[in-house]
Amino acid sequence: MSSLTDQLGFNFRPADRRVWTVRDLVAAVRTHIEREYSDAWVEGEVSNFRAPDSGHLYFTLKDGNAQIRVVMFRSAAKLLRFRPADGMQVVARGRVTVYEDRGELQISAEYIEPKGAGSLQVAFEQLKAKLEAEGLFAAERKKAIPTLPTRIGIVTSPQAAALRDILNILQRRHHTANVLIYPAQVQGDAAAGEIAAGVRYFNQQRNVEVIIVARGGGSAEDLAAFNDEGLARTVAGGVIPLISAVGHETDFTILDFVADLRAPTPSAAAELVIRSRQEVEDQASTLQERLARAMRYRLLMGRQALTELAQHGAFGRMVDLINQRQQRLDDLTHRLERAERQLLERMRRRWEIVSSAVRHYDLRLVLSGIRKELNSGTAALVAAMRNFLLQCKVRNERMVTALEALSPLAILERGYALVFDSSGKLLKDASRAKAGEEIRARLARGEIHAVVNKTKREVNKTKRE
Repeated sequence: MSSLTDQLGFNFRPADRRVWTVRDLVAAVRTHIEREYSDAWVEGEVSNFRAPDSGHLYFTLKDGNAQIRVVMFRSAAKLLRFRPADGMQVVARGRVTVYEDRGELQISAEYIEPKGAGSLQVAFEQLKAKLEAEGLFAAERKKAIPTLPTRIGIVTSPQAAALRDILNILQRRHHTANVLIYPAQVQGDAAAGEIAAGVRYFNQQRNVEVIIVARGGGSAEDLAAFNDEGLARTVAGGVIPLISAVGHETDFTILDFVADLRAPTPSAAAELVIRSRQEVEDQASTLQERLARAMRYRLLMGRQALTELAQHGAFGRMVDLINQRQQRLDDLTHRLERAERQLLERMRRRWEIVSSAVRHYDLRLVLSGIRKELNSGTAALVAAMRNFLLQCKVRNERMVTALEALSPLAILERGYALVFDSSGKLLKDASRAKAGEEIRARLARGEIHAVVNKTKREVNKTKRE
C-alpha cells in the first residue's frame, strides 16, 4: 500500500502546526494592527467617559451597534482645550492597538476635536457653566474699585499696544498715580500661567490698590489664555480688585466674567480706574526685549531637541510600556472602586435588615421575663438551702445525743470511776494490782491518786493519801 501511495505521489503525513500562547498571539495581532493603523481618524459618540486621578482619559466611541474603546494618556490629554462628555460627537485621531490584559481592541488617541463647534468654543462653554455653578460670577462677591487709586498694577505684555494706550491715558489723567507693570505673555501656551503669576504677585505683595489685566483684540485662539480655569480661580481668590481689559467690546472671555469689573477695551480700563493725570515711565527696555527673545529662542530649540529624542524608537517603546502599566493600574483601580461600592451596598442592606429587626424587638419584655425567671430560681434556691440546713441540724443533734450516750464520761456521772495502774493501763482485775503500788482513779470531775494496801478479788480496798 505504501509503495502505491509513493507511486501516485500522495503524502498523507499531517502538516506541522504552530501552537501560539495567548500572550504571543495577542502581541502579534497588536503589532500587526499598530503597523497597519498607526494613524487613524475615527468619528463617533462618546460614552462611559472616565477621568481618574492619573490624568488619563478613558471612554468608548459608539456608532450604531458598533463600539471601540479609546484611551488618551496624560501627555496628550493635558493639551485638550475642552472636556469630552457622554453623548458628545467627536473625531479622534490615534493609533489602533490592543490592550493585552483583556485582549480588547482600542484606540490610543493623540488628538480629539468635537464635531461641529470648535474645541475652543466647547471648552469656553464648559468652563463658563462650571464656574458659574460654583458662584465665581456672582455679583455679591465682586469687590468695589477704588475711586482714586495711587498705586495701579498692570499685567500685560510689555510690547502690547494695549499697554501704551493705558499708559497714555493714565499720563493725561493723573500725575500722582504710581504704575507697576508685571510683564507676561498674553498669547500662547505659557500666557495663562504668567498672567496668573502676575495676579498672585500683586495680591501677595499688596503694593497696589487695583490690578488691570490687559490685551488688545484678536481671534478666539489669540484670546484662549484668558479662558484658562487656573487663571480664573487665581483672580477669584484674590483680595485686590481686578479689572479685565481684554480684546474689543464684542470679545468676551472667562476673565471678563470672574473679574470685579469688565472694561470694553484697555483704553476704557484706564479711564475707569483713574480720574486724573499722571506721567508714567516706560517699563520696557531694549535689553529686556532682547533677553525675552533669546529666552524664547532657547526654549524653542530645547523643545525641538526634546521632540526629536521623543521620536526615538527605544524611547517610544518605553513610553508605550509605561502607558500600558498606567492603563492597567487605572483599570485595577476602577475595579477595586466598583468592588468597594458593592461591598458597602451589601453592608448597608444588612444594616437596614438588622436595624429593622431591632426596631421590632421589645427588649423590656425580654428583660422582664429574665427577671421573673431569676426571681423564681432565687426563691427555689433559698427554700432548698433552708430545707438542707434544717436536715443537717436535725442529723447533727441526733449524732450529738448518740455520742453523749456512748461517752465514758456519762458513766462516770453515775458514780463510777476508771482506775489506772502506775503504767497508765486501765485496771479491770484487782489481782493485777500489787500492794504498795501507786494507782490513779478518774472520776466524773477530777482524779484521785492512792497507794494499794492490799487486794481482794471480790472487794478492793484502797487507802487514800
